[in-house]
Amino acid sequence: MCGICGQLRFDRRKVSSETLNKMMLKLARRGPDSNGQWINGKIGFGHQRLSVIDLSSLGSQPMIDDKLKLSLVFNGTIYNYKSLRDQLTSKGYTFFSQSDTEVILKAYHFWGENCVKYLDGMFAFAIWDSSSHQLFVARDRMGIKPLYFNTTSEAFTFASNSQALMTQSLDKTINPIALQQQLSLHGVVPAPNTIINGIQKLKPGTYVTIDSERNIQENTYWRPNAKRPVGNVSDEEYIERTHELLTAAVTKRMNASDVPIGVLLSGGLDSSLIVALLKEAGHERIRTFSIGFEDIDDEAGSEFEYSDQIVSRFDTEHKKYKVSNQEVLPRLSEAVMNMAEPMVGQDAVAFYLLSEQVSKHTKVVLSGQGADEAFAGYFWYPRMANEDGDEIERFSKHYVDRPHEEYLQTVANRYRGENHTRSWLNKEFSKPGADSFIDKVFRTDMTRLIVDDPVKRVDNMTMAWGLEARVPFMDTELVEWALSIPPSLKMKEEGKHPLKNIARGLLPESVIDRKKGYFPMPALKYIQGEFLEFMSDILLSDACLNRGVFDRSYVNEVIDSPRQYMTALNGSRLWHLALLEYWFQINVDA
Repeated sequence: MCGICGQLRFDRRKVSSETLNKMMLKLARRGPDSNGQWINGKIGFGHQRLSVIDLSSLGSQPMIDDKLKLSLVFNGTIYNYKSLRDQLTSKGYTFFSQSDTEVILKAYHFWGENCVKYLDGMFAFAIWDSSSHQLFVARDRMGIKPLYFNTTSEAFTFASNSQALMTQSLDKTINPIALQQQLSLHGVVPAPNTIINGIQKLKPGTYVTIDSERNIQENTYWRPNAKRPVGNVSDEEYIERTHELLTAAVTKRMNASDVPIGVLLSGGLDSSLIVALLKEAGHERIRTFSIGFEDIDDEAGSEFEYSDQIVSRFDTEHKKYKVSNQEVLPRLSEAVMNMAEPMVGQDAVAFYLLSEQVSKHTKVVLSGQGADEAFAGYFWYPRMANEDGDEIERFSKHYVDRPHEEYLQTVANRYRGENHTRSWLNKEFSKPGADSFIDKVFRTDMTRLIVDDPVKRVDNMTMAWGLEARVPFMDTELVEWALSIPPSLKMKEEGKHPLKNIARGLLPESVIDRKKGYFPMPALKYIQGEFLEFMSDILLSDACLNRGVFDRSYVNEVIDSPRQYMTALNGSRLWHLALLEYWFQINVDA
């Protein structure tokens, strides 16, 4: 896990070390162990390393293979690198390191662009082929690892976060399509757009090739269906196969490391099941970590009563942290500074504070992220399924943060326009390969929405502390299988029936049958006191007024009655507005 950056120039100029240095400084927290640069005329790579596999200098990057005439920078982990290494060795390749990085180099040389189809893992990487004078840039199927880029007539520049790219000369104006999606899709701006006009991001499951003449070709190599398998599959078979695939997903992520691995234990079903499956697979001395916050009104700020049960049952080496509201507010700016894009999910800050503590004890953790999307854990799925009528309306009623009419009231006149969110949803739902409306919802969630909401949060907030998060519930094979399961089976027992069935006998019934919880931080949901004062100051600041994004009368209404302005997903509209403006002030204005 690392931070990567690079540039390919089209104007015959040489890549400067200063250019790479500026970007690498913004990536340093992602890879605190070492760094490196490689420049060869018009092409240059920068790398910040977090050492997880092959801790020796032989695993350092940028990695150059003079014999194959290939150079690479890579962020991520390839879980099947040992089997691929054996396969490539049998084809005559020799290896100078024990790293998964070198396996990618050899795989590209042997399979070319199709190498991505053989890689099982999370990755974003760039390979320069000096023989063909071509740059190959790829991102994993689920989009777990980020890859941002800027393209001009002068150069193609890429990096692991937007902050690195903003050290370069680019268009920093607001993308109006992205703005609408930011305020409508729960902070999700689907690739390739970002909130900044001059920055794009590579779509998940996609690669691009770029040559020196600025010829750019994009190819999507993974398009999962949401259809039932051929032949009759019983409910028991669906659940049994889920158990097999989840166990494999957990164990291969646990085993692909040369450093100890922990588990982020929320106390919910998903993270608790990871611990249980590790124990079932024979792992001992499992490290677990939990965080909690202050209660507000009737909403609990921690789930310790459940995580403590898991610690007791499996005798884990546990650490838990309690954070007061007084500690949260002074740390908000740090968390926002490490967001590659504005992230409204309140658990982003929670992840940031938890990762700070966890990074003192380990470099790699497993997270339960993705289980709710893959196995129907959220309350809105059955509500959508039970609705009648237009598919987009059925989805929007229970997911979209503000109807288009309210969006038009929210923003200043120059940002008012057509309903881009509806157009995007219509395009996604029109894709073939789904058996029903709710199958379309699950596919859209797993392949597009999750990438730019919870997945991005987990990556950004953990990597801000040099901590690698692995997400077994987003294993490609498991996701493909989950999309094939009948929605009615997934939504039984108020959701996640296959996981609950697997958990029976492994976990306490109180954990399995508890009401669905979320990574709680009530202070960013029920805005009051110093948090209300803080957000009001942001939205009434000269910087915000001069930016001219929001309608002033609407902002005043939300500030006056924040609890009356909650989203369909029970988020705070005030926090959404304040976070967006605060992100601009910290990451763009600065």
